[in-house]
Amino acid sequence: MPPPFAPAGEGHLRALLITLLVTGLVLLAWRIASVLLLAFGGVLAAVLLRHLALLLSRWTRLPVGASLAAVVIGLVLLGVLFSLSVGSEVAAQFGQLWDALPRALQRVQDFIAEHEWGREILAAGEPPRPGTLLSMATGVVGTLVGALGDALLVVVVALFLAADPRPYRRGLLHLIPLERRARAIEILDALDTGLWRWILGQSVAMLVVGTVTATGLWLLGIPLALALGILAGLLNVIPYLGPILSGAPAVLIAFAQSPNDALYTLLLFVFIQNLEGYVLTPMLQRRAVAIPPALGILTIVALGSLFGAYGVLVATPLLLVIMILVKMIYVEDALGDRIGDLS
Repeated sequence: MPPPFAPAGEGHLRALLITLLVTGLVLLAWRIASVLLLAFGGVLAAVLLRHLALLLSRWTRLPVGASLAAVVIGLVLLGVLFSLSVGSEVAAQFGQLWDALPRALQRVQDFIAEHEWGREILAAGEPPRPGTLLSMATGVVGTLVGALGDALLVVVVALFLAADPRPYRRGLLHLIPLERRARAIEILDALDTGLWRWILGQSVAMLVVGTVTATGLWLLGIPLALALGILAGLLNVIPYLGPILSGAPAVLIAFAQSPNDALYTLLLFVFIQNLEGYVLTPMLQRRAVAIPPALGILTIVALGSLFGAYGVLVATPLLLVIMILVKMIYVEDALGDRIGDLS
């Protein structure tokens, strides 16, 4: 007969082993956080490629593999066509923008120094160096351009995942108990759908914001409108903070012409931000998971402080994944709350 305290002892040992395992996995994830962020970026790109291939396959009746090849070739051709048509102009404008921003910042400092209140502000401390604002405004874009190796890794991971996601999906499901496997499939499908809708909505928003910004700046007669519009579209991938990062260099460039131009440019960005926040985003997120703004900003700031630019870029879709998991695993399954919106 086993000792009366054996089951309890085995239970404590099992709990201890599970705790050590979870702790070890958390520490390992922390050590390889940059790799995991790149892998998540590859998952996002794979979701985009896979769904585009599925749409093309549905329209043309081609096999999914052939549709994926057509999508990749089409995207490459679009990039080549863009480079041949306006690529040189865009590169030239970004070069001019890089040179013009320090001069524009100096122009702002000179304008402030012309007033007594401005001289008091400048005398209170060392004026910011011209390169400081430039590095802040272009930090994310500069990181992406410089990290060619990381971008290549993301592309390779995305191509493998998009070409055949079934082995990875089956491997993940094998870790789930049989009685919970059907629910796990529902959760994986919900994650796939949620990420696809976010990517689609974000892509449309980036295109609209970039186009409207470039057009508005061109109508206002602001120099480098095309480069500033592309910058606004790219930085729009960072919700709430992206418009500030893209608006600052545009206002500085406009201020180099005149304070009135800077005011009109600022009003243009306020209009675009309201257009996106109150019209475009609600329309695009009608069928997607709505992310509370305060929670989104805190997540972006937290991941940005922990992991830099990569953390900022994946903060919103990562928060979306966490919200779906909490809703389906904890709220619906653990708490049994399937009412939905309680507001």
